[in-house]
Amino acid sequence: MTNFRIDESVWLGHPRADVFGFFGEAENLNLLTPPWLSFKILTPLPLEMKLGTVISYRIGLHGIPMRWTSEITEWDPPHAFTDTQVKGPYKSWVHRHMFEEDSGGTLATDQVRYDVIGGSWVNRLFVARDVKKIFAYRKTRLLELFA
Repeated sequence: MTNFRIDESVWLGHPRADVFGFFGEAENLNLLTPPWLSFKILTPLPLEMKLGTVISYRIGLHGIPMRWTSEITEWDPPHAFTDTQVKGPYKSWVHRHMFEEDSGGTLATDQVRYDVIGGSWVNRLFVARDVKKIFAYRKTRLLELFA
């Protein structure tokens, strides 16, 4: 059961197919991940993103190296896709990416449901702040990349 959530949206002045196409290239994750996470995709690139694709990463969270593996559990171009943590630092992590045509551009929405070992107090003291910072960085980068 996931106890925590984050919902973030950003309007990008580009067609939905273009925005979805950007997200459909796994190597673009490097462009959206804050440098302080020392993010590296371990799965050989290029990857064909589709239902069932599994991607392994390495991240550094507060200087602690961790491995993360996710699977694409929903693939509905150009509307949405979901990546679900198979192995990683969270008890559970489900990240749905949604793309909606809006005012001549695209409303890109991230909807994350997650849980952490240690529950609410661990989330409140450590995790929630980091997750918010990561998604604030992501939003800023998307606005820069699609300016």
